[in-house]
Amino acid sequence: MLLKMRINEDTLLEGEKVVLVPYNADHVPRYHQWMCAPELQKLTASEPLTLEQEYDMQRCWREDDDKCTFIILDKQKWADPSIPEQECMVGDVNIFLTDPSDPSLAELEIMIAGYRGCSAFYFIQIDLSLSVTSNHFLVPFYRGKGLGKEVTRMMMYYGVHKLGIQKFEVKIGLDNKISIAMFKKFHFRELSISEVFQEVTLGVTVNEALQKHVFGNMDFMLQGEYGKARDSRQAPFTPLSL
Repeated sequence: MLLKMRINEDTLLEGEKVVLVPYNADHVPRYHQWMCAPELQKLTASEPLTLEQEYDMQRCWREDDDKCTFIILDKQKWADPSIPEQECMVGDVNIFLTDPSDPSLAELEIMIAGYRGCSAFYFIQIDLSLSVTSNHFLVPFYRGKGLGKEVTRMMMYYGVHKLGIQKFEVKIGLDNKISIAMFKKFHFRELSISEVFQEVTLGVTVNEALQKHVFGNMDFMLQGEYGKARDSRQAPFTPLSL
């Protein structure tokens, strides 16, 4: 199972609105820009890192046996070969194992960060939060476009069929009613509440109902080879085989 967590090293997943690609060194400068914002550090409980430390972190994530990470790209931008891939980045999504004795249990994390201009950053979804915060302005750059829902479905589907995940958990701030409601629609149920961290843990076990009502028809989700697609931006795609 642990080796499976790194099978996405050359995997590209295409949805209707997003493209998921492996986190590589080319993505680090933009990711580092996001993580320099104090608000994002607070929301993700992260310490500020130097650019060199961010590169070290990226290598660690790629080599970890218990973590599977994709960078989220804006599909419309990525379809234009004239736009550098780094400028298509809108966030990242992770599945990581939390219990060494149970490789079928994983935690899901999503960060969607929109940006505009050179100095103003717009954070729309942080760790499954659909609220908007910003260190300069409040602009709904990616809000309400359904990116979070699509990424969640895609990553869960990938986790089930490629990584053998059978149970998912998410941690969400108690004041984030929108995300809590969204995951409950995805059949997640409350597992615990932390008053200290002001967050709720929701969980779901993969079953027939989840497969039918949450995944449903996943024909829109295609898989390709990231290396070829990155080089040509025109590589053919094939349906994700189970």
